Order: sequence, then C-alpha cells, then structure tokens
Amino acid sequence: MLAYLAYLRWRGRAWLTRAAALTALAAALSNPAYVREEREPLPSVAAVIVDRSESMTFGERTEIANAAREQLQDELDADASLEVRIIETDSQSDGTNLIGALEGLMADVPRDRIAGAVLITDGQVHDIPESLSRLAELGPIHALISGDPDSGDRRISLVQSPDFGIVGEEAQFVVRVDDPVANTATVTVSVNGGLPERITVETGEDTPLPIEIERRGDNIVVVETPEGEQELTMANNRTAATLSGVRDRLRVLLITGKPNAAGRVWRDLLKSDPSVDLVHFTILRPPFKQDITPLEEMALIAFPTDELFEGKLDEFDLIIFDQYERRTVITMSYLANMARYVADGGALLIAAGEDFAGPASLANTPLAGVLPALPTNTIEVGEFTPELSDTGKRHTVTQSLDGQSWGGWVRYIEATAEAGDVLMTANGDPLLVVDRVGDGRVAQLLSGQIWLWARGHDGGGPFAELIRRMVHWLMKEPELEERQLRLEAQGDTLRATLRTLSDNAPPLSIETPDGALMEPNWQEAGPGEFVAEAPIDRLGLFRARSGGLEAVTLNGPANPKEYAALEATPDILQPVADITGGGVYTLDRPSDSLPDIRRVGRNASAQGAGWLGLRERGAYAVRSSTSLPLLPGLLAALAIVAFLLLAWRREGR
Repeated sequence: MLAYLAYLRWRGRAWLTRAAALTALAAALSNPAYVREEREPLPSVAAVIVDRSESMTFGERTEIANAAREQLQDELDADASLEVRIIETDSQSDGTNLIGALEGLMADVPRDRIAGAVLITDGQVHDIPESLSRLAELGPIHALISGDPDSGDRRISLVQSPDFGIVGEEAQFVVRVDDPVANTATVTVSVNGGLPERITVETGEDTPLPIEIERRGDNIVVVETPEGEQELTMANNRTAATLSGVRDRLRVLLITGKPNAAGRVWRDLLKSDPSVDLVHFTILRPPFKQDITPLEEMALIAFPTDELFEGKLDEFDLIIFDQYERRTVITMSYLANMARYVADGGALLIAAGEDFAGPASLANTPLAGVLPALPTNTIEVGEFTPELSDTGKRHTVTQSLDGQSWGGWVRYIEATAEAGDVLMTANGDPLLVVDRVGDGRVAQLLSGQIWLWARGHDGGGPFAELIRRMVHWLMKEPELEERQLRLEAQGDTLRATLRTLSDNAPPLSIETPDGALMEPNWQEAGPGEFVAEAPIDRLGLFRARSGGLEAVTLNGPANPKEYAALEATPDILQPVADITGGGVYTLDRPSDSLPDIRRVGRNASAQGAGWLGLRERGAYAVRSSTSLPLLPGLLAALAIVAFLLLAWRREGR
C-alpha cells in the first residue's frame, strides 16, 4: 500500500490497472467462500423455584404453592420448545434464599437460552442482592405470591442483646414488638427459667430492657408476648438470647478462730487462685486471754468487726469459719447479721473444730437457724476414712470423687443432720452436709482434719478438688447444680439431660416453637442422671419442663429470619421483577388460576395484566457445514498477472 501511494505521488501513469491488481491480490488472500450450515434449534430454558421455607407452612400457602406448581408445570411441559427446570428450597435453612437457588440452577445455561424464571413464594425473600443489575440476564423473573396479603401477625424481636456481662450487674437488652393493630403489648421476661417479669411496651418502638446477670456461664434470657388480635403463628411471639456471665472477682472472708495447721492450708489454696480476693483474719489473742506481750510487738491490728459485719458484709461472696469458737470478738448481733446475709443469697462454709461441740459453739448462736447439722456435744477420736453417702455419689459436688482412694482422719464432731443433703460420712455419722437456706447456701464440714489430705497423710486425698467444687456450688455455678435440667439442639435431634438426687425422673414435656408438645421418655444414663432425645425439624426456641425444673434452648439463631416477618407481600420482589422485565402476581387461594403464559420475543414486553411472558431466544446448534470458494486460486493469479501486464504496457507508451 505504501509503494502504491508513492507511485501515485510520482504520478505513475498506470495507477488504475495497478489498483486493480492490488484489489485482486487482496481478494485472493481473503479467500471468500459461500458457507452453508445445518442448524438444530435449541429449546429455551425456564426455571421454576418453589419456596419450601417455614414461613410457607402458615395458612394455605403450601396448598396454593403446590397447586400453582402443578398447573405451571403442565403448561410449560406442553411447549416442546421449552426446557423446564424446577427446584425447591431447603426447608431447614435460616432464611428464604430464592435468588441463590435460581443462580445455582441456571449456572450452566448459556445466557442466550434463558427464557425466564417463575418464583412461587410468599414474598419473604432474604437474599436479594444490593445490585440488581446482575439479575437482568436471568430475566424476565416473575413472582407468584401465595397467601393473603391482608393477613397480619404480631412478632417480637431482640434489637440488641449483649454476648456477655459481669455477674451481679445489669446487661442492657433492647426489645421490639411489631403488631398491625395494637398500640401496646405486654412483654414477659424470664432468666434461666426463673419467675417471669411483665412489662408493657409501645409496639413498633425499641424498648430498653435491663436484665441482671444471675450466674457465671450461660444465662438464657427468654422474652415473650401474648397472642395478638391478628396472628399467623405464635412461633415468633417468643425469642431468646444466650448471655455469658463472667464473675469479676470472688471476694472471700476467711476467719480462723485460732492458729492451727489447717489455717495455712486454707490460705494457700485460696490465694493460689488469681480470681479470689481474700481477706483473712486469725484471732490470735481473744479479749479474755491474759498475755503480757505488748500489742506493738505482736504487730497486730484491731479486728474491724463493725466495718466487716455491719457495713461491708454484703460485699463478700463467701464467708468461711475455720475452727471458730464463739467469743466476744464477733457479737451475737453480728452473727445474726450473718444469718440474714445467708438467707438473702450469701454463702457460708464452716470447717468445725473441737469447739463446735462445746458451749461456745456457733450452733448456740443465731447462726443455728441456717446450719444444716447440729452437734451432739460429742467429739469422736480415732482413725477413720471419710466415705461418700448414697446422696454424695449422686451430688455434683462429690460425684466425681467416687472410687478414689483416700487417706484417714483422726477426729470429727458427732452431729445430727437437721436439713440439707449429707454428702460424706464418718463411721455412719454426717461429715459433710450442704443445704440451701433462703436464697443462699451453706456447707458444713464437721471436722478440722481436711488439711491432712493436703499434707499427704496416709496417701492424702482430693483436698483441692473437694474444696473447689464445694465453693463453686456455694457460688451457684450452673454446672454444679444437683438438680438441673439441660436442653440442647444437636442437628435434627433435641437432647434433654436431667440430674437429680432421686432414683426416678419426673415426666418430661417439651414445647416446640409452634406451641406443640412432645413427651419423650427418660433413659437412665447413670446414678441420678437421665437422658431423653426427640427428633426436631424446626428452627426456634424449645422449652422443656420436668419436675418443677425448666430449660430452654435455641435451634438455630436467636431471631430466625423465617419468623422475622410472615406477611405475604409483593413489595420485596417487585424491584427484581421491574429490572428483569417480569411481573408479580398474587394467589389468595389454591383454586386461583395462574396468569396466562405466553412466549415473547427478545425485546418484547414480558408481562401484562393477567399474563406473564417467557422469551423465545431462538438459539441453535450447528451440526454440519459446507464451504464453496468464490475466487479460485488459479483465476485470482491470472487476474493479477493480466492487470500487471496492462499496467506495464500503459507505462511503456
């Protein structure tokens, strides 16, 4: 081409014939041909997505969807130019994911074969993408809304629920009740199956809900509202959250009545735990004892009885009396304060020494009202080995100690168990007794010899383990409750576990999220332990009751998406239909007829009043082809030579 342009620049005389030669050369190089193809038409592909989520089980929605699917499948199957793909969503998933199901179903279909899609649903779809433009190539997408759009439903939800908090402090929850009719609603709140508290809230508004954290570990907070004037289901009238309680510090007051071998052992054990704040007093010189040693040389401080037993008594989580003998240091009024402290929820541990059997015993004070065992004024001396009672083999404090080899002790206080549970015995007499007093708890060890285990005497024993479990029981740790009912969801199985000190388990009833009752039978799993299982197929909150005990558990998230909104609505899918050229149609009853189904062209409207359209794409596959050259090589060569000869002749003149 450059050479030809230079030729024209220099005013070549045969420019026309040389142009003809170049044209013939270009045509020969392009090799023009006539191609004939044998084409096979390909059917367009239409998708039908059927919503099988839990929200479709209310009212007649399932019947409407089944009738619509059958009618739709019959009409589409009658069109030989259409391939129909049908899929149903997972009924166990959290939320209705129709768009994901559609994209997965059409992932292997070329976009030039997609005729459109029909979604059969109640309209509550939870995976609508923020950018709808990617759905345009899957359109037109039509929606058949099953269910009465005028039906309403009351529901409750936790807008804010903290994951953890400090035991004894308040956690701030926020609750919301939505109701299509009422302006106010009653809300019932319970923690760990305890007594419910009722409040009145404004519907449609977020309401703060302070809840005190009762215990360490998981605390189940259940929030409920009664049936509303319009109600599709009671399943979303109850919600729950799991709040993990964390104990800040364990504040312990240890009072040692006199210097003894056990005092150092108690102190070392408690100080070894970094979560324990220990205040330890040892009464070295009671007021009546004559001692000529000056106070400044003994380096003692005055015992702060007023401050401890009047002002700051309630700040302690646990009070321990180690071999304490009643003296004027702690007056009767202070001991009466301690009895009240226990009844109001405090914890008391008494390790009794010889003085417990004498006239100066704590059993002769106002504390006697909270003690589970009272002395007979006899001190038993002689080697013996502590043993677990039948109750101790079932109780959570001592059950794990069963079967271990223990060393012997040499002294204990004979006593009569007046209340509580005897966990350990000495020669058949009570040795370790625990009891619940009011809102508090008491543990009573009728010997000061436990330090022998810590020192390894006669092989030792589980000193640290026993004390740790005893203290945790006194602190109301949920895993050490001797009577407890637990409920947990494991996949498609609900498992209930009961711990009891009885040989028999009371009947079990389990309430499902929709209000139905299940009554599985208990199976004995060990001493005082029973297990029951039941199949489940629903998300939501389950509640179990047995013998006055109550437990709740969540299958799935605390606020399942399926129950967040249950009204049949076209509003959520309308933007999807608009951007893809589809339509939204409502079916109120199973007998309602579907809109007419029409095949439309690539650019034609795909929806109208009473009809929906699926596109005819006109796709095809080439099965064979033949090609006929339009400019054979020999003919092209002759033409090129002829034009060049004419050019040379013209230039030679």
